[in-house]
Amino acid sequence: MDVHDLPPAEGKFAGTVKVGEKGQIVIPKGARDLFGIKPGDTLLLLADAQQGMTIVRQDVFDKFIAEAMPHRPEGTPPANDETTEQGPNQGDDQQ
Repeated sequence: MDVHDLPPAEGKFAGTVKVGEKGQIVIPKGARDLFGIKPGDTLLLLADAQQGMTIVRQDVFDKFIAEAMPHRPEGTPPANDETTEQGPNQGDDQQ
């Protein structure tokens, strides 16, 4: 069995792209369809020298940020897990 004859699993995509003279790539149709990427969409490129690159739709990233960093009305105390700060000497074993 040749691995090139196997389609990617449901919900997955694999493919190669070439970088053009201006540094541009074309996202393959299969990937655009899978992620609902349409002409004019804004995409966010994240890169790490050790881990590589990823591209996500801006709206997906915005939703992630909204959930990770919810708006807290002014004067509202932080959630319980944010109030467990230690004073300057707490946690030190001073005798």
